[in-house]
Amino acid sequence: MKLVVDAHVHTISSGHAYSTVQEIAREAANKGIEMFIVTDHGPSMEGAPSLLHFANLKVIPNEICGVRVAKGVEANIIDYSGNLDVPAGYLKRLDFVIASLHDVCIKPATVEQHTNALIKVLENPYVDVIAHPGNPVFQVDIEKVVKAAAENKKLIEINNHSFDVRKGCEENCEKFIRACCEMGVQMVCSSDAHISFEVGCFDNVLKLFDKVKVSEDLVLSTSVERFEEYILQKKRRLNLI
Repeated sequence: MKLVVDAHVHTISSGHAYSTVQEIAREAANKGIEMFIVTDHGPSMEGAPSLLHFANLKVIPNEICGVRVAKGVEANIIDYSGNLDVPAGYLKRLDFVIASLHDVCIKPATVEQHTNALIKVLENPYVDVIAHPGNPVFQVDIEKVVKAAAENKKLIEINNHSFDVRKGCEENCEKFIRACCEMGVQMVCSSDAHISFEVGCFDNVLKLFDKVKVSEDLVLSTSVERFEEYILQKKRRLNLI
């Protein structure tokens, strides 16, 4: 399986990442990555940019070094009712919205609370995908979360970076992949790169996909055309274009 879209990349604007958009684009081009999404952290993360950063992403060219550049955010879930640190007025301007739980932004609680938060987030019309849902620090009812993704026509991310920084996520990630395959939920793949050299790194993800025998049809990151069509259809559904 060839992955050509990296759906979750951080620039220097995130505060704890180390590369510019141009540096990421050059590295992506060198690696054969055809598209990436700029998804810097929402403002409740220490060191993250202000909301003005996301309002001004339109100044970034849609293509750099021959690589398609989409504009997004990794919004932080800030309570167990599924509220985010980026208001809807900003989310609607973006191509792609990731939502995630980080223990520096919200204190881990119970499986029931974690699950409820992700389900509520998946009901948010502007959210596209739950990031690194296999994180064992925020254990969830995987079947319920994937079912909510199916019902809301949303995506599940399989995050390569998690295997290095979220120890013990492998079992949960495999369960998410299997549940997505069973329910027909599309997945996106991300390096979650925090420096340009990490863009397009999917080795851990691909090992699990091979183990589970995942069909390419369920992996949106295998096609720029299908990924862009997903973004287009979302914007039409929400009357944003």
